[in-house]
Amino acid sequence: MSDELKVLTRRDFVRGTVAGALAASLPAYALQPKRGPRSSMVVLVRNQKALGAGNSVDVAVLRQMVTDTVTRVTKASSGQEAWRSLFKPTDIVGLVATPHLNPTHGELVEAIRAALVDAGIPAGNLRNAQGGPDQAKACTGLIALPALKAHWLTGLGTVLKNYITYSGSPSSYHAQDNAKLGEIWNMPHVKGKTRLVLVDALRPLCDKGPQPDPRYMWNYCGLIAGTDPVAVETICLKIIEEKRRALRGEPWPLSPPPLCVAAADLTYNLGTSKLSEIKIERFGWGFAGLTPQLCLFVGAPGFWRFCFKKCTATVRPIQ
Repeated sequence: MSDELKVLTRRDFVRGTVAGALAASLPAYALQPKRGPRSSMVVLVRNQKALGAGNSVDVAVLRQMVTDTVTRVTKASSGQEAWRSLFKPTDIVGLVATPHLNPTHGELVEAIRAALVDAGIPAGNLRNAQGGPDQAKACTGLIALPALKAHWLTGLGTVLKNYITYSGSPSSYHAQDNAKLGEIWNMPHVKGKTRLVLVDALRPLCDKGPQPDPRYMWNYCGLIAGTDPVAVETICLKIIEEKRRALRGEPWPLSPPPLCVAAADLTYNLGTSKLSEIKIERFGWGFAGLTPQLCLFVGAPGFWRFCFKKCTATVRPIQ
């Protein structure tokens, strides 16, 4: 049996297992009919110089990465134009960063705050909006700013989980109930407010905690962004999965399984979780000569061995 056939068989098994768990975790009324095709774009920007000695953040490099990211998401010609296309000066803008287990870098939050002010959004209209339902209710627009990480309570702790406290009952979405995280994004005080999802992938965490283990962190030096939260989450999940596979040399499933990703698409209609419907726009370090699929492996141990076996493109190994 070929390597390709073995991988395909494993994927089919895992996909079937997750689908069964998803069906069991949701009430019958939540299962929607087959949806039509979708199309979404996710922007992936990387810069090797974003992190320096001791994993310190180069603020100037990071601010340029933010501009590169938001202009590509919005197709604007400048950072100011990009932010103005997302927010008006009258908006109350909530910056929703991750406070725990590999928290969002403070330098990233401040870079975005500075960019918004530079674009004409009054500083008094910007707030740190992580917290309970009242935080979301007080805002007219939100920027989801999670860090890329696995999580011991929900499998994946990145985009969809980032609003868990807006539910008023976070523990209701743990274990297999993470499949219901998408419903939070449809609550009246949250629905339609998220203008941008921008994931801190400077130094991701691929194992679940409850405390961050440096053995499972690496310098990806990236930002991942889009306006479709499910598409962004799908790319985040793929990066985590491939990093875990590279560490073990075989599939290393997340536990609990992140049922929330497929459910956010198929049940809550928040966006697409199908890789075939997601266009990945790559910019910066480590992407020359690579297909979109191979780009997700960059920064993982064993990446160069994978490229040597699977592609003929001439690239430099990325550690």
